[in-house]
Amino acid sequence: MNMEKIREREFPVTQNRIFLDHAKVAPLSRRVLEATRSFAEDAANFGTANYARWMSGAEETRESFARLINAGIDEVAFVKNTTEGLSIVANGVAWRRGDNVVVPDIEFPSNVYPWLNLERLGVETRFVHAVDGRVEFDDIARRVDKRTRVVSVSSVECNSGFRNDLGRIGAFCKERGVYFCVDAIQSLGALPMDVKKWNVDFLSADGHKWMMSVEGLGGFYISPEVLEEVHPAVVGWDSVVDAYNFMNYDFTLRPGAKRFEEGSFNTMSIHALGAALSLLHEVGIERIETRLLELGDRILEALRARNLRLLSSAAPGERSGIISFTFDADLKKFSAFMAENRVSLTVRDGMVRLSPHFYNTAEEIDAFFDLLDRFRRLK
Repeated sequence: MNMEKIREREFPVTQNRIFLDHAKVAPLSRRVLEATRSFAEDAANFGTANYARWMSGAEETRESFARLINAGIDEVAFVKNTTEGLSIVANGVAWRRGDNVVVPDIEFPSNVYPWLNLERLGVETRFVHAVDGRVEFDDIARRVDKRTRVVSVSSVECNSGFRNDLGRIGAFCKERGVYFCVDAIQSLGALPMDVKKWNVDFLSADGHKWMMSVEGLGGFYISPEVLEEVHPAVVGWDSVVDAYNFMNYDFTLRPGAKRFEEGSFNTMSIHALGAALSLLHEVGIERIETRLLELGDRILEALRARNLRLLSSAAPGERSGIISFTFDADLKKFSAFMAENRVSLTVRDGMVRLSPHFYNTAEEIDAFFDLLDRFRRLK
């Protein structure tokens, strides 16, 4: 497969800037742009005449997302964002006063506030202290006791890029009868995911980062083994088996994850996600992972050559598509300098975060570091 041709064909952003910020909000590929445009034109020109085709396309997207995480199609629901999926779990488990949830203390708020919101029910959120951006498995294990109901982690931590050992955590949770919940937004589309192999009970991820789709539409997975143990806190007309028989009030919930899709969903964004996933499957997640690690090697080498402080793990098995670092400078000015030179990245919390994707090139990485050198000479 010719990566250069895919880059030229699919990513107009490369004509305008060096984009190293996929951990934030990714640019859209041409096929996502065309899928969105085609859907909008269809709706504008024909109204709902092609509604059946829209629904068929939505199910194709569902299957594509399920395939990405090695799940069954009936185990996946569409959600509007990562938070919604995690909240389905937080608001659906039958909690008892004195229960607890174990969460690393470097999580994005999406994987914190839904659990803190349970304090009113007497549920404790136990934080696992991360050291230098790393979450040690043993530290997670030490926080788990007989009242732990959920361990919830990110597949990849949003700032450090640390890659949690989902297989080890999942096996630990399975052995102890603890639910295992994963915020996967910083890895889906970049790294392999296997909810079956890793004993994941719940997974949620919006599509706008590494999957390179639009904001406001993602996927939620629930294991069939625990489906009946999570009560839908929000239900509607589409939660039930006989959904299109509107005047027949038969409250029999759908047998799979679709019971959590309570009403009309964002059909246009589902088609956008379908197009985005088609590109990922075409390239191949294993190939994408290999490419990201190659680009990461180049970044790490450049950081070492300049003696800049790495804030991410360089250990095999702990790396992802995110590499963060810092250096002695006004990082706010550095961010502005990079923006002026048409480089997209994230600067926050005293760090510079780089997150290239498979279509980025070694030359773009080198160009970034040339600009960094220029900035340091300006001081």
